[in-house]
Amino acid sequence: EVRTLSGHSGSVHGVAVTPDGRRAVSASDDQTLKVWDLETGIEVRTLSGHSGSINGVAVTPDGRRAVSVSDDRKLKVWDLETGNSIATFTGDSKVLCCAWIDQTTVVAGEETGRIHFLKLEQP
Repeated sequence: EVRTLSGHSGSVHGVAVTPDGRRAVSASDDQTLKVWDLETGIEVRTLSGHSGSINGVAVTPDGRRAVSVSDDRKLKVWDLETGNSIATFTGDSKVLCCAWIDQTTVVAGEETGRIHFLKLEQP
């Protein structure tokens, strides 16, 4: 084992790593995401804004943004540099998984069986 990252108060449901391998973003049922510096193992910031367990996380191909999905029926896009939520989409049921297609397009799957393709207005 190289390193263990500790800081969440609940189960971790997903982890995504930036393309340069320098940071990781973890998603937890403690309703937070954490951004980690993988070289030092230090928590860089906590992203808060969901009101349910976070089921998944994905990072853009350029490593600047992350998307998270939650039991609260929300998909949130985050700026990883500032920690701010920059967009929110509300689905019809729990949002269970997500992925980036490119820098501005997200795909997400819901508990209802629906798959949503979402395009951000700003790159």
